[in-house]
Amino acid sequence: MSVPLPRRRFLRQALAVLPAATVASGAALTQAACSPSSETAHASSSRNYHPAYFHDAEWRFLLAAADRLIPEDEHGPGALKAGVPEFIDRQMETPYGYGKLWYMQGPFHPDQAPEMGFQLNLSPRDIYRLGIKACDDWCVRQHDGKSFAQLDIAAQESTLAQMEHGAIEFDSLPSQIFFSYLLKNTREGFFADPMYGGNRDMVGWKMVGFPGARADFADWIDKPGVRYPYGPVSIDGRRG
Repeated sequence: MSVPLPRRRFLRQALAVLPAATVASGAALTQAACSPSSETAHASSSRNYHPAYFHDAEWRFLLAAADRLIPEDEHGPGALKAGVPEFIDRQMETPYGYGKLWYMQGPFHPDQAPEMGFQLNLSPRDIYRLGIKACDDWCVRQHDGKSFAQLDIAAQESTLAQMEHGAIEFDSLPSQIFFSYLLKNTREGFFADPMYGGNRDMVGWKMVGFPGARADFADWIDKPGVRYPYGPVSIDGRRG
């Protein structure tokens, strides 16, 4: 992973690079074609959530990895209390998860420069399934039979850092690609509208002062740098 930053600064930077549609309602763009009802979405925020896509071992990996990417600290809840793993699991059952939002017919040239676009014949579902297994297999070889979720915090962070920089070689896909999806989706789950499973209790929005889906900001246009005094509002009308 990159040089550690204060948590609030890291999250503000993450928010700055995400489009507004991702922060407020981006999940709607990827889930509209096959998302559950709002009632089901709210129920998914339960602490007793049962993943629809990830197997038990994969779920343990996801919980541990998300907790390291956005840990709880003195500034507020982390990825686990925000429901980020639930958000990612639900994304796997959307058109996004199945890779239906971009061209996937090939030809594929994995060695091309990044500006040439995505060059793997893998959907996000495949990337997670293959990536988690590859990471756990690597950890078992390197750490006396322990999977990623069984490692201590320092070893988990070291493993994530090596994946981020492509220092670990996986047979099934580049470790750097897997890490990039894991980090991107974790950020999205922390900041997306809570009706899509993440950002539980709007903790991500509250941390960075984002007002959510409020419709009228006219009174605050000419007040740069002034903290917005009202709490955030979800797309479905819930208030934080």
